[in-house]
Amino acid sequence: MTDTAPDPPRPERVSVQLQRWLDGDGEKTVDGLVSLFGHNGFALLFVILLGVPALPLPTAGVTHVFEIIAILLALQLVLGRSDIWLPNRWRSLQLAGPSQRKFLGGLLKVISWLERFSRPRLRFLFEHRASDVVFGVLVIVGSVAAFVAPPFSGLDTLPALGVVLLALAVLLQDALGIVLALAAMIAGISLEVVLGRAAIHGVSGLL
Repeated sequence: MTDTAPDPPRPERVSVQLQRWLDGDGEKTVDGLVSLFGHNGFALLFVILLGVPALPLPTAGVTHVFEIIAILLALQLVLGRSDIWLPNRWRSLQLAGPSQRKFLGGLLKVISWLERFSRPRLRFLFEHRASDVVFGVLVIVGSVAAFVAPPFSGLDTLPALGVVLLALAVLLQDALGIVLALAAMIAGISLEVVLGRAAIHGVSGLL
């Protein structure tokens, strides 16, 4: 008989990790998340930071600070940092205070639902230094697209959702998630461009 190598262990569910962090001791801040999850904190922070604009609700621009933090974190991935650096003011940003608990509860349900259909695919794609660079660049693209979307338009939803799906794909090492993330980002950016051009054309017609 020929022995077959055992399948690599499946990464722990993101929803389980986040729920354990929420229920555990310690501050529920950016710094607390970073201290607990280390390098995986990059992807987990992208899920949380872009999770708010990924909801199909107008945010009136209040999520811009989250998108700026995500861009700064993504730049660190591109530059090859393994440890997360943030200004002290941002590290103390509350992620799970009383006003955020309801949102995080909903986000956990969405993540848990997505995880039912996920499994490790093409894991070798996630095991190179270049993977972090590509990951960082795509997060920057999606975060910038969400940032420049007009307030109350809802156009930040698809680019932000793309970042969330991408981060989950990295955490779960599932290449299919990358495909879905790219589709969401491309659709969101295309929609912004098309509607932006239509708005400019409409304003020009009134002048």
